[in-house]
Amino acid sequence: MISAGDFRNGATFEMDGSVYSIIEFQHVKPGKGAAFVRTKIRNVITGAVVEKTFSPTEKFPTAYIERKDMQYLYKDGDLYYFMDNETYENIPISGDTLGDNFKFVKENTDVKVLSYKGNIFGVEPPFFIELQVVKTDPGFAGNTATNATKPATLETGAEIKVPLFIEEGEMIRVDTRTGEYMERA
Repeated sequence: MISAGDFRNGATFEMDGSVYSIIEFQHVKPGKGAAFVRTKIRNVITGAVVEKTFSPTEKFPTAYIERKDMQYLYKDGDLYYFMDNETYENIPISGDTLGDNFKFVKENTDVKVLSYKGNIFGVEPPFFIELQVVKTDPGFAGNTATNATKPATLETGAEIKVPLFIEEGEMIRVDTRTGEYMERA
């Protein structure tokens, strides 16, 4: 059991038959009245985010999320196939389960598959991934006075903004959490 007074970012708990992860929390002690905990929580199955306040003494069962290392193999229709790195078993996962940041993952990349009581609800790609730029406009000398960017298409088909000096064929590092260009690889 976890009490609302012990909430920390990333902690998971069960409430009303659903599993929630804490995004933000704040202990509030008003001048008048009882203290409370203001939170922003995400339903880990549906992804819905809600703000809720709790009494610090409220208790909830702790939810244990399993994070398993797997390798992304290939896509077939709407199914994405992953291989368990320990048992070498192939597991199909629906494209609806994958987050927006999965567009940066290429084949044979190790990811973390998230499940709760055997039900897979998400896939976490590595925080940083190296990808090749397959299409972008050429940069022109002289227009570098500001932090100007241009669109670029990566080898996975994802589109991001890159600095003007990046050219086709270059390998770059991308932050999968924000979808931003980090540096040349």
